[in-house]
Amino acid sequence: MIFRPAVILAVAISLVTLPVPAIQAAKPSTTFFLAQTPGFPESQLTFHGLVKPKVKNAIVRIDVKLKSGWRDTKLRTKTTASGSWRIQSKVTAFDTTATYRAIVEIGKKRYATKAKSIKIKERPQITAPESLIPLTGPGGRIHGTDVSRWQHPGDKPIDFVKMYNSGIRFVMIKASDTRDDADALALKFLLMDRNAAQAAGIYTGYYHYTILPNTTDEQAVIRDAQAQAQKAIWRLSSLGGYTERDLPYALDLENNCVLISGSTCRKYAPKKLVTLWAETWMETMYEKTGRKPFFYSYPTFLEQAMVRSEKLREYPLWKAQYGVDPADPTAEPGRKIFGCFVHSWSTANCSSLWQIWQYSSCGIGEKYGVASARIDLNVFRGNTFAFLQLTKGDWVPQTGDYLPVNEPTSLLVTGIRATSTDKRTAITVEVRRPNNQPVVTGTVAFKLANDPAARVTQSPVRDASGVWTLYLSKLPAGITTGSVIYVDQTNTHARSEQSITFELIQGPEPTPSPTQTPRPVRPPVDTCKNQIVN
Repeated sequence: MIFRPAVILAVAISLVTLPVPAIQAAKPSTTFFLAQTPGFPESQLTFHGLVKPKVKNAIVRIDVKLKSGWRDTKLRTKTTASGSWRIQSKVTAFDTTATYRAIVEIGKKRYATKAKSIKIKERPQITAPESLIPLTGPGGRIHGTDVSRWQHPGDKPIDFVKMYNSGIRFVMIKASDTRDDADALALKFLLMDRNAAQAAGIYTGYYHYTILPNTTDEQAVIRDAQAQAQKAIWRLSSLGGYTERDLPYALDLENNCVLISGSTCRKYAPKKLVTLWAETWMETMYEKTGRKPFFYSYPTFLEQAMVRSEKLREYPLWKAQYGVDPADPTAEPGRKIFGCFVHSWSTANCSSLWQIWQYSSCGIGEKYGVASARIDLNVFRGNTFAFLQLTKGDWVPQTGDYLPVNEPTSLLVTGIRATSTDKRTAITVEVRRPNNQPVVTGTVAFKLANDPAARVTQSPVRDASGVWTLYLSKLPAGITTGSVIYVDQTNTHARSEQSITFELIQGPEPTPSPTQTPRPVRPPVDTCKNQIVN
């Protein structure tokens, strides 16, 4: 029998101040969600939300409304570094309606959410935790998906109860990104999705999208991989670490372009260095968290952009391969009609050691509770016991594992290439943390000494973590004095700067560019052609 949970009751609300002495000027707000969550041997009631602005270690308690009035349930938790919180309790009474509110204590001030009610229903008894994970996906496999900001058009939330009822039992959530702007978006939707998915009974995993460094220095490659792993560790720490409903983090490595101009890649990372970077990231995550991360990519990238590695073979592979239907029990990703894909996870019989298969990017969004037209679909290779093994191994962050706040930095200009006004001036910059490791977030900029507010045409290009080439153009001939500044909008690392002086000679005036002939409009490409639409 398929276990079906009660419908989640979820409302985002502002907090109402209780009558206690005011000690803070800013009035926080929180989301407040409650749901009857599938569990073993009994179902659970899950309360969760997010306090904004984020406050770490704020106390959250749950009150219940009885005939005699509001009463403290004694259920307590503290907010994580991201401001999120979650409380779970076993359901011991059924066929009843209960009304709850959350109380958030920040310092000596308390705030209460509006009251919300939920109908508690009795569900079929679960005899083993494996019963929560039916093999209802294509080919008799465990069915899963992965989500990112693209499943939130217009910031719309995901209906994870609908996703659960469609048969999905795990979701991999984009949690971090090499690029700071994309990373901020990932965090925004991660905080929306993680607790909501788990409250609906869905297991959650995470992934980090990678941009490789533009360097051929092996030590610089290692430092960059360690820095990007640090970003993922900080992100996981902000959530409070792994829970019993969490799958491991994954490394999403599918692009080896390190220098792009417009839409054209000008330079690719060497295969040996791509592999070294991946080995370092995976080792760093495993050593810190105690859970082996997944490696996500696709067969041609594994074969053509990397070298074979016994180290990588030790980690579970999440492989993308579209156009092959997993409803066929013998189907699997990465199989050629003739010959083999040769990579770290290849076997002697031309198969491969994959653990998760992303078989389509054309899942029907509405069917799975998302507002986007499409969603990626995955299947897990193995039984429910193998699946649950991925959730083993606790990791609770220690003080040093949390994201720093305004951590001191040191900036060093390592080179200046300045010739004439018709050519760009290139400034190479390195920024380090107190432990001499590269900074993880932030960027660099240039300002004039005699006019700091003046706009300077400039473009910082990230070569590796903590390493940039800053290009300046349209500066006048003569001596220019200014400062290179490191800034971090996330406030993880502190600002630092160094003064520089360089000279430009007058170059030839640029020739006006000819008028571009409009390109013909091409018809849209059907990217779901030959894919599995499910």
